[in-house]
Amino acid sequence: MTQITAVNGSPRKHGNTDTVLDAFLRGAERAGAVTNKISLVDIDHKNCRGCNACHKKGVCILTDDLTPIFDEVLAADILVLASPIYSMTVTAEMKSFIDRGQFLWAQKFVTKTLAFSDDHLRNHIGVYLGTSGQDIPHIFDAAFPVVRAFFNDAGFSYTENVLFAGMDQHGGVRGWPESVAFAEAEGKRIAKMI
Repeated sequence: MTQITAVNGSPRKHGNTDTVLDAFLRGAERAGAVTNKISLVDIDHKNCRGCNACHKKGVCILTDDLTPIFDEVLAADILVLASPIYSMTVTAEMKSFIDRGQFLWAQKFVTKTLAFSDDHLRNHIGVYLGTSGQDIPHIFDAAFPVVRAFFNDAGFSYTENVLFAGMDQHGGVRGWPESVAFAEAEGKRIAKMI
């Protein structure tokens, strides 16, 4: 069975991102996937200190509720990073999570204890699910390289974006039921890719 782990970087429970992410996961479950949603707002964790201790042994010196979540992320077949656009990029919650993944970068490029085969990368998909209030050109452009960095470090081929621009003009997800239907269809489609 396809295992999907979704990391939700929205600080708003039951808001736009949370709602379309739930629909995405519902669609994936209907396609036979097993899903797990992690909401960062519920996780007690510290920010990366930039101490570079992970460059010595490839291990983060911080231990908190986020520590075991990286094991769940690495065990997934499909990883969804979900975040609304705040100040033209991902939320602080999502950025903090990605920064804490620096130890993966260190394992790949410094200690050289982590590598992913071409076969692994073909069978592990990274998905960015994004929402934005505004519908302006390039609204998601600053988010793409941030999530790509984490997908690359964690061994996922970043191949899919599920984007919902212009939530404000619809009055949010509740005024835009088509967004929920689209998210569910995308979850079903992407779950079948593995």
